[in-house]
Amino acid sequence: MQEKAMVLSDGRKLGYWEYGDQTGIPIMLFHGTPGSRIWFLEDDELARAKGVHLISTDRPGYGLSTFQKNRTILDWAVDVEELATHLNFTRFSVLGVSGGGPFAAACAFAIPERVIRTALVSTATPFYNGKAPKEMGKENRVAFFLTKYFPWVMKRANLAQKKMLEREPEKYMDSMRSSNHRHLSEWDRELLKTEALIEISYYHAKEAYRQGVEGVLYETQLLAKDWGFELNEIRNPLKIWHGEKDTLSPVNEVQKLANHLVESEVTVVSQGGHFLTEKEDLWEDMLHYLSVKQEVFM
Repeated sequence: MQEKAMVLSDGRKLGYWEYGDQTGIPIMLFHGTPGSRIWFLEDDELARAKGVHLISTDRPGYGLSTFQKNRTILDWAVDVEELATHLNFTRFSVLGVSGGGPFAAACAFAIPERVIRTALVSTATPFYNGKAPKEMGKENRVAFFLTKYFPWVMKRANLAQKKMLEREPEKYMDSMRSSNHRHLSEWDRELLKTEALIEISYYHAKEAYRQGVEGVLYETQLLAKDWGFELNEIRNPLKIWHGEKDTLSPVNEVQKLANHLVESEVTVVSQGGHFLTEKEDLWEDMLHYLSVKQEVFM
């Protein structure tokens, strides 16, 4: 995998990877929890064809990015602004998937003069009183509960996952092929039968655990806390794509949020699950929304 990173002003490393047209319109991509900068094994031909420059990042503790003690969700905007300056982007758009959604929203809130448009895809939503939404799938709710109250249990589970990814890759991929994934929607189960998606998921997950499990555990706790801002304080254009049948992040929480958002648009995908970016027509819609005239970015 490509070893591309910059050194931030505080000495930490920030890992990233570039796809598409590297002279094109810049869009920052923020992975889920856990996740990494590895979104494609080769390139994204659609982004290249549309004149879009994709920059995917590793958040602190994932992939190539140094773990950051006591970080907040809003701290991510500081790192992203440094990366944008490093890459000579005056302005850019952001897209956050799942657990990356709050971090994309943080950038839109904290650095509105740099972020033009924001896309939240299958996004995590704020927890009230530190509790996961009751409509969230049981597996996810249990993971958040154990991370908060019995972190040693989740640490052991994550270490076992890391060990399998590193030592038994075929076993990991076979588990993805053979499992019926009952906790996921039919949409997601069908996608997980695709060999290409299984392969990229393996590399994506392996990079997520590259440094260990501390980054995963810390961010899982972080997402359950107050984000430090309200989504309705974002004034720049924002669009949400969310699956009607998403079991990992329930759509009703997104619909509640949408009632209080300014300059926002919500697309609820009929029968859609969690992995919306894997559908080419939806991915094209997302890139189209985030792509504006080149001169806006100068």
